[in-house]
Amino acid sequence: MRSKPAIQAAVIALAGCLWTAAPAAAQLTPEANRGFDRYVQLTEERMGTELRPGAAFLRLDGLPAAQRQSVLAQLENGAVVTEQLTTSVPATEVATPGALIHHWVGTVYIPGATLPQVLALVQDYDHQNQYYKPEVERSKLLARSGDDFKIYLRLRQTDVITVVFDTEYDVHYQRLDANHAASRSLSTRVAELVHPDEAGEQALSTANDHGFLWRINSYWRFEETPRGVFVQCEAISLTRDIPVGLGWMIGPLIENIPRQSLEFTLGATRKAVLARAAHTSLESNQRSSGTP
Repeated sequence: MRSKPAIQAAVIALAGCLWTAAPAAAQLTPEANRGFDRYVQLTEERMGTELRPGAAFLRLDGLPAAQRQSVLAQLENGAVVTEQLTTSVPATEVATPGALIHHWVGTVYIPGATLPQVLALVQDYDHQNQYYKPEVERSKLLARSGDDFKIYLRLRQTDVITVVFDTEYDVHYQRLDANHAASRSLSTRVAELVHPDEAGEQALSTANDHGFLWRINSYWRFEETPRGVFVQCEAISLTRDIPVGLGWMIGPLIENIPRQSLEFTLGATRKAVLARAAHTSLESNQRSSGTP
């Protein structure tokens, strides 16, 4: 008799095959694009109030005392704490036919870090393929003007099947005060690739791709405390809808992919900042002691 995990794996694999076998249902419609834009607009209005002086800057700041202490304990133990969000809006204003909006927020704590250290790492776009591999295969800063960046990332997403995307973003940072900063990253291009890194590599258009990822925005907040830095990321993405009749099989899988990606990104940020700080400290000690 097969084990339960083996049966689950077989069902998920079958669901993945069935999901990718329906390209006709994966076209991004103008209506879905408009619905996503409206959802983002209303969500950003809420975010704007949270960036004002005296407001709850981080998600955990608005939690009841007992829950906040529980989350803080998890963060100080190195965990990434995530939560699924929904912006409450009339359904007629955010209709996304043939598409799904995914909305998650996550937080991580980096002990001993400073705000300049964290910002230096997340803005080091030419090396993000080192900090965030294997999800980021290539990375490049395309242009910069002050606090505005244009960047390129080649993303690899693996869950049942592997999908590779060429993506570009407009990123804007704002330093709110000595201890607080925020950023907004909006995708300007998301292209699914076929035969990546091969002679026949080709970028698909939204008219003939599989709809694994069409749009993605991420909103970061950074707060320095005397003992370290809190990093929060809120991500909103748009993917194809689940084919009729397959929701029970692949619904949970599709909903988990954005959460898993967010957890990976925040965890990798924490790891990279700590590693860079340790390396800098080692070099400083070597210089002080005269060790080559």
